[in-house]
Amino acid sequence: MAKSRTDCKYDALKLENQLCFPLYAASREVVKRYRPYLEPLGLTYTQYIAMMVFWEQRKCSVKELGEKLYLDSGTLTPVLKSLEAKGFVRRYRSAEDERVLLVELTDAGEKLREEALEVPVHVGGCVKLEQEEAATLYGLLYKLLGGLE
Repeated sequence: MAKSRTDCKYDALKLENQLCFPLYAASREVVKRYRPYLEPLGLTYTQYIAMMVFWEQRKCSVKELGEKLYLDSGTLTPVLKSLEAKGFVRRYRSAEDERVLLVELTDAGEKLREEALEVPVHVGGCVKLEQEEAATLYGLLYKLLGGLE
């Protein structure tokens, strides 16, 4: 049976035709795989990715962190407060410009890095992609992110 013009009119609203849906669903599923490995560390996924930035840079402004993680300050503030309460980072105002809030890794945060070493290995084992497929997907996702800026 042929599609009517009305059916075609609404094709753009079908879930199966949405690029955003498999991105959303895959993201949720992958993040869910992190939970059993992050809970023993006392971290949520968002706290974990913030800590990854601090493990690389040791210190950055909240604005820089938000840009790296594609998160706004309203999302970052409770994440950073929690990380500070756990002793992993410390927040303070810049001496040069007190409007700038800096966040710095503590010794306890550095120690946590050792404990987190196995997290990517465990989660990587859950993702059933060949190395080449994963590299292609990685490149395409960053291309997509770049096109949305």
